[in-house]
Amino acid sequence: MRFLVLLVCLINSSAAQTIFDLQGHRGGRGLMPENTVPAFLKALDLGVKTLEMDVVISKDRQVVVSHEPYFSAAYSISPDGKPVDKRDQKKLVLYHMDYVDIRQYDVGSNGNSAYPEQQKIKTYKPLLSEVIEQAEAYRKKKNLPIFSYSIEIKSEPSQYNKSQPEPAAFGDLVEAVIRKQSITERTIIQSFDFAVLKHWKQQVIAGNYANVRLSALVASLHRPEKSIRKLGFKPDIYSPHFRLLNKAKIARLHEQTIKVIPWTVNKRRDMLRLKEWGVDGLITDYPNRASGL
Repeated sequence: MRFLVLLVCLINSSAAQTIFDLQGHRGGRGLMPENTVPAFLKALDLGVKTLEMDVVISKDRQVVVSHEPYFSAAYSISPDGKPVDKRDQKKLVLYHMDYVDIRQYDVGSNGNSAYPEQQKIKTYKPLLSEVIEQAEAYRKKKNLPIFSYSIEIKSEPSQYNKSQPEPAAFGDLVEAVIRKQSITERTIIQSFDFAVLKHWKQQVIAGNYANVRLSALVASLHRPEKSIRKLGFKPDIYSPHFRLLNKAKIARLHEQTIKVIPWTVNKRRDMLRLKEWGVDGLITDYPNRASGL
């Protein structure tokens, strides 16, 4: 009997490790306002395995879920009810605003013309802590399977101390939230800024940060090996633009026990090809198009 129980556990563990990691990009911005609570809940309804999101920091050091460090004119409405003008958008820097003021902007009612299927709904940029609390409550209410969080730290060296803190301070704020929310074992931290990932790795080794999965976001044409040398350590996940991949690159990364999860894959035929090539998951604006993968 003991042997049978052990065998079942091993089989279940193996199956869990091979689950295709479908990630809803910014919650699935093709369908709902990006990086908002309604988008993340919709993504869970569609069966994503990981909620993918971006975070920035406000003036009062709150971790805010947002792709840009400012209010994009593509979809933002100011508190006075007027759409944000493109000429003014980069003046509305979240790092220079307290969260109480950030929350007054509507980022859903206008929709986004680049995503005609996106539902128009009045909503706001949430705190990371709120996203986690709402998603976990929704999971329990709907009796949904356990899922993960992939949190991109939006960081550019040219913007240190301008529209964001430096990597150490940025990492401290994000790590404090995920530790308090008790989701460290289900968290991926990703960034294009390798200084962010290097700092996180150093803090894990020092015992100061939670040991989350680290994902290297890549947009360059460099071979994966060159990007990994630049990073200075082997990441858990290599996440390039999907057009930078081929079957041989995926195989070489797998030989190093590095998972491969490309972005942003929105066409069904591309999803199927990448799955056939052996990627471990993918990030998409349209989780509904990935049904059955």
